[in-house]
Amino acid sequence: MARRPPDDVILAIESSCDETAAALVTDDGELRANVVASQDELHAPFGGVVPEVASRRHLELVVPVIREALADAGSDLSSVDAIAVTVKPGLIGALLVGVSAAKALAWSSRLPLIPVDHLLGHVASLYLRPLDHEPPFTCLLASGGHTMLLDVQQRGEYRVLGTTLDDAAGEAFDKGARLLGLGYPGGKEIDALAAQGDPNAFAFPVARLPGLDFSFSGLKTALLYAVRDLSPAELAARRADLAAGYQHAIVRALVERLHATGAERIAVVGGVAANSELRAALPDATLAPLALCTDNAAMIGSAARYLRPVPYPEYLSLDAQAG
Repeated sequence: MARRPPDDVILAIESSCDETAAALVTDDGELRANVVASQDELHAPFGGVVPEVASRRHLELVVPVIREALADAGSDLSSVDAIAVTVKPGLIGALLVGVSAAKALAWSSRLPLIPVDHLLGHVASLYLRPLDHEPPFTCLLASGGHTMLLDVQQRGEYRVLGTTLDDAAGEAFDKGARLLGLGYPGGKEIDALAAQGDPNAFAFPVARLPGLDFSFSGLKTALLYAVRDLSPAELAARRADLAAGYQHAIVRALVERLHATGAERIAVVGGVAANSELRAALPDATLAPLALCTDNAAMIGSAARYLRPVPYPEYLSLDAQAG
C-alpha cells in the first residue's frame, strides 16, 4: 500500500483487556502522546481480570482517555488523519468499546479507520522512534494472554513459529502469584519477591516439547504441590524462594525456546518483556521499551502505519473478534 505522508497523525485506541489507552503517532514513528488508564486496582480483589467489570470501566474511561491524549499532543481531531483501533484478539466486550468509539470518531470526521491485530501491535512497539528496530528478526511475544515465537521478515506481518499449548507465560505468573498469596498483577509481584529468594532452592520443571511450542501447566501444578507440602509458617518463610524458583523456570522455558530457533537477531515484546530476570538473561536482544511492554495504544498506532486503512463509510460494518 502507498504510505501516508510522514507527518500524518494516527489516533490509536486500545481496549482489548483491562487497559483503556489512546495515543497519537505520526506515520514516521514519532510518538506524540500515549495515555494508559489501568484497571489493576479494580481487578486486584479478584486476582485477575473480570471481563464484565473491564468492559464497563472501558465505557467510563474511553472518552476521557482520548481527550487526554489529544491534549497531551496539543492537538484535536481536526489534525488527525486516520483512526486506528484494536479489533482482535481480546475480551469481546472490552474490544467492542474501543471499536465503537473508533468508528464513531472516524465517521464523525470522515476519516479512514485502520483495524489492528493486538499481537501485531506488540511487535510494532519496536518500530517507534528512537528504537525503530528493522526486520528481519525472531520475536518472543510473551504476555498475559499469549506466548509465541514469531518470524518477522517485514513490518506489518509475521509468521508463527511456536505457541503455548496451555497457559501463557503471563497467565502462569498470575496463577503462581495467587498460589503464593501475592497480589495482582502477579508478574510484577513475583518479580519483586523473587529478588529476595534463591532460584535454586526448589527444582521446578521446564516442559520440553517437540518443535518450538511452550507449556506451563505442569510448572503451575508443581508450584501448587510445593505450596501444599509446606505448613503456613514454612510457606511464609520460603515464599521468596518459591517465587524465585518459579520465575526462573518460566524464564528458562522462554530463553531456551528462543535460543532453539538459532536466530542471530532476536527481540522480546509483551508484558512479560518487563520481567527483570528475562531482560537480564537476554543481554543481546532488542527489548520493547518498558513503557510499551504492557498493553498500550502507541503500539497499535505504530502497527497501523503498515496496514491498509478502511475508507469511510465501509468500516461501519467492522466488528471485533475475540480470537
